[in-house]
Amino acid sequence: MSKSKAAGQAKAASGERLRRGLHYAAVLLLIILLMTPLLAFLFNAFSFRWFYPQFFPNELSLRAWESIFAANSKVPEALLNSTILAVGVTISSVIIGLPAARALGLYSFRGKRIVEFLVISPTIVPGIAVAMGLNINFIRWGLNGNLLGVGLVHLVPVMPYVVLTLAGVFANYDPQFEQQARSLGAGTLATFWHVTLPAIFPGIVVASLFAYLISWSQYILTFLIGAGQVITMPVLLFSTASGTNNALTAAMSLVFVAPAILILVLTARYLSGKSSAIGGFGQI
Repeated sequence: MSKSKAAGQAKAASGERLRRGLHYAAVLLLIILLMTPLLAFLFNAFSFRWFYPQFFPNELSLRAWESIFAANSKVPEALLNSTILAVGVTISSVIIGLPAARALGLYSFRGKRIVEFLVISPTIVPGIAVAMGLNINFIRWGLNGNLLGVGLVHLVPVMPYVVLTLAGVFANYDPQFEQQARSLGAGTLATFWHVTLPAIFPGIVVASLFAYLISWSQYILTFLIGAGQVITMPVLLFSTASGTNNALTAAMSLVFVAPAILILVLTARYLSGKSSAIGGFGQI
């Protein structure tokens, strides 16, 4: 009996080592797949006179970076506009999406499926069709060609992700915590600040991450509603990529992805583990 038990334990340990090895191999493969494009950009950004089929560039140069930080460069303006839009859209979408997400997550009502379909419908309809339809009205309302109009149109693809992410958090939320706080004398604002917000904070972080990245990477909506007057990083990057300066395109691509990577690193703890929006709540 003891021998069979020992054999079973050895088999289980071997299986656990195999699963762990496969896990680490999958993580390593994922890192390689994610880092390969960045390494290609990095090589190109510092290259000069790099022609096929050469494996490495003949010369290294900072010309691309000097062009980015030159006095007449539009990169600072594009970075500023992209940041203002992404931050503004993120804050607005969370404020607008919280009540809708709470209703969808906590309550069952007639027509709920229809409301959910309407919420996700912007992700089904092609973005260019939405932009062309809104562009006519935005021109009439004076919202075409400015940051406000571009920010409003960015909310269209952002809101489904924000509302559905927060609705999933509220679906596992117990409103009795709020009732207990009110029974102890806490007002509406105090209850939200000390009870609701700490509990749903991981979900807010994840929803904000989606909102920021979607707004940051918008090209079609920005190009059409911005009417060429609102220069953001995607608009500038696409116009640069249409040229023949591969080093400048690579350098600008690194500048474009750097904020997204930084935000992903800062919010990684809310994407997995006990503090994640999927795995649990924050601390009350």
